[in-house]
Amino acid sequence: MPMVRSLSRAASQLLQSSGCGCGVPLVPVRCIGVSPRQVASDAAFHSVTFSESNHPRVLITGGLGQLGVGLAKLLRKRFGKNNVILSDIRKPADNVFYSGPFIFADILDYKNLREIVVNNRITWLFHYSALLSAVGEANVPLARAVNITGLHNVLDIAAEHNLRLFVPSTIGAFGPTSPRDPTPDLCIQRPRTIYGVSKVHAELMGEYYHYRYGLDFRCLRYPGIISADSQPGGGTTDYAVQIFHDAIKTGKFKCYLRPDTRLPMMYIDDCLKATLEVMEAPAEALTMRTYNISAMSFTPEELAQEVQKYVPELQMTYNVDQVRQAIADSWPMNFDDSNARRDWGWKHDYDLPELVTTMFSYLGSDSRIAQAN
Repeated sequence: MPMVRSLSRAASQLLQSSGCGCGVPLVPVRCIGVSPRQVASDAAFHSVTFSESNHPRVLITGGLGQLGVGLAKLLRKRFGKNNVILSDIRKPADNVFYSGPFIFADILDYKNLREIVVNNRITWLFHYSALLSAVGEANVPLARAVNITGLHNVLDIAAEHNLRLFVPSTIGAFGPTSPRDPTPDLCIQRPRTIYGVSKVHAELMGEYYHYRYGLDFRCLRYPGIISADSQPGGGTTDYAVQIFHDAIKTGKFKCYLRPDTRLPMMYIDDCLKATLEVMEAPAEALTMRTYNISAMSFTPEELAQEVQKYVPELQMTYNVDQVRQAIADSWPMNFDDSNARRDWGWKHDYDLPELVTTMFSYLGSDSRIAQAN
């Protein structure tokens, strides 16, 4: 232990006397021992390959969820394949594994996550690891660990290593006492789910670390996100993804929300575009750390009517899940995203008709769709 304490003191002195002149304040972090994994076997490869690039070095946590793979594809196209590392605790599909760098990363393993950031010279971190609303309510202790403890690990590491950090928030960060139509960026937030509570916590902690330690924290409140290349992941808005799969496969869909439940939604391409735009926005343009973004707002009934233009015989029935319905009833009906549109020029591309057309074009043609066309 004396040796570990000596090494820790020496490391602290080196960080404080760094010749870079950055003046980055050191944040209180956990006492970390010496690990044999801290020097990667391919460390020379990383330093040689990436010293030639002015692009950010990106790590995406929770990268096998709905947004991570798409974000990695977008960022690799912009910054180069080897500058974007996808990570998760699950085994990726072959097409994901071979599309670019992938690494196992458990956000609850602070020491290992810190090693990944250091050894790979990460400068941007997108923190997507989280349990969504309905899944979180089914396992609150796990949601608390992943969504809150994992966030704390990421915040400490990002502040210590001067990273630009993006953490997504959600419509679930609002509650039944929030104004719902529209919901502004700044208003009362009293969510009724562990997912929502953890996202409000993330927004406030990120803002605190920004003002206290100078962390470049950026956050967007996502509406319900719809994409064709991922399966529903347990969110309350996932009915708007499942309806397309069921319409094509069976021509029948049973919705767990009431037909008049209005929620803000967005196609995944708009979501990823907004995420990249806010990360690339000049720091001086940002007047806040967390922004609403929006594209459209619809009900299950309105979505079904649009889907029936492609699958006229779609049979839509309702079997309301009281848990998810209560969650949806506490969320915004429409987002006010005027600050994002003013500060960094946010503008969506997809409304409801374009969304439905695009979803069916990606999911492929079925005899019913071909006949309708």
